[in-house]
Amino acid sequence: MKLSKELLTDSSTLQLPEKVLQFGTGVLLRGLCDYFIDKANKQGIFNGRIVVVKSTDSGGADAFAEQDNLYTICVRGIDKGVPTEENIISSAISRVLSAQSQWSAILETAQDPNISVVISNTTEVGLQYVEESIRQSPPASFPAKLTAWLYERFQNKQDGVVIIPTELIVGNGDILKDLVLKVSAFNNLPANFVEWLKTENSFCNSLVDRIVPGKPKGEALAELQNKLGYEDQLLLVAETYRLWAIQGNEKVKDVLSFAQADEGVKIANNIEQFRELKLRMLNGTHSLMCGMEYLSGFTTVKEALADDVTEKFITNLMMSEIAPAIPYKIDAKVAQRYGRDVLDRFRNPYLDHQWISITLQYTMKMQMRNIPLLLNYYKEFSTVPQYFTRGFAAYLLFMKAVKEENGKYFGEKEGELYPIQCDSAKYFYEVWQNHKPNEVVDAVLGNEQLWGSDLRKLKGFEENVTTHLSNMMAIGVREVAAALNVYA
Repeated sequence: MKLSKELLTDSSTLQLPEKVLQFGTGVLLRGLCDYFIDKANKQGIFNGRIVVVKSTDSGGADAFAEQDNLYTICVRGIDKGVPTEENIISSAISRVLSAQSQWSAILETAQDPNISVVISNTTEVGLQYVEESIRQSPPASFPAKLTAWLYERFQNKQDGVVIIPTELIVGNGDILKDLVLKVSAFNNLPANFVEWLKTENSFCNSLVDRIVPGKPKGEALAELQNKLGYEDQLLLVAETYRLWAIQGNEKVKDVLSFAQADEGVKIANNIEQFRELKLRMLNGTHSLMCGMEYLSGFTTVKEALADDVTEKFITNLMMSEIAPAIPYKIDAKVAQRYGRDVLDRFRNPYLDHQWISITLQYTMKMQMRNIPLLLNYYKEFSTVPQYFTRGFAAYLLFMKAVKEENGKYFGEKEGELYPIQCDSAKYFYEVWQNHKPNEVVDAVLGNEQLWGSDLRKLKGFEENVTTHLSNMMAIGVREVAAALNVYA
């Protein structure tokens, strides 16, 4: 039996009006933002559903339509020391529209006076400027799509909306607003629209913090669905911990009434502390460790944390190098407490968070999350961060592509190929093909286009990364990490 509306004990939420336009169908949006909206709807607070925009056609029968746009959120984690399990059928989504084949229907939603919120998660790559006409069907880039939708709304004399990008970029709301203004200028849109854009719409910086590894596989999925009593193609697993910090004023709070349903939604005039803690200590640790742990033979995060060597390495990296290097003034006790929470989340026995999935867009994540930490660490301490350098060396080794096939690149671990899903994969393939390991380090660290500065100027950093990379290639990645722990 498939999941359908017949399985709902209360179907009243299915009659609620559409109040949210969401760009993206990813598990993070569905497991966090849509989770909060669904929870509020069931408490009779927000009373609005979500129209979801997906970027492409699925090419066949759509899972959302097949399941009446319902899906299951399986919450698993440790809450105040107690293991928790909760299965929720989310009815927050009203329909899913394809930008490729249903663009006119998406524009029609701009005419709906009930729509008051726009949410997006198009990954970090999505918030980039492209000079293009908004009159295409559809425009290619997300900023152009949003501009076209907002202009349609303006022409139909509708109120402005609260726009909340959740991409993991510093100042994501400010950046998106700037991109929309640039697209508007390129398209020669009228001055009164630009004024409406600036004064009647709220572009909110935001930060999302929840580990949502998505749909389990194999026996784990079969066991879950057997327990639920139905099949669900869209089922996802999410940890108990949840945070959606949104920068906004009282007007924004009034619109985002769903925040009242869960303490995990924080609306404040300043969210920098939330953002820095999450971006650096959770995401930054993930980014520095994913290549190292994958090449060390660990498949999942919890598996790595069960290993004494790895647990000590990650703890020391996070607490002694990342926390004190956060480029924002945060009380040391707050950072240490958050770090302990992160370690507990990493240990979550219910989640199979794959290291290989964390390597997606590896270089961009390193740029955004970790290089600012490295530069600030040197500014604060003028010495080499020993754990960081090993994480960076493992990143370079992971990016060593040995095969290219139809524009896709693959590395090799113990005779097996793995995908390098990174926009910089071609660059690293060519660097590794034409240079010795020490030359690779020199070329990559000196690439100011990648890092915004010449990392070779950081005293001792190049020498340390070169040594660790050489040792990793000679004796193994885990062995290099273990050797540091002996002397820590």
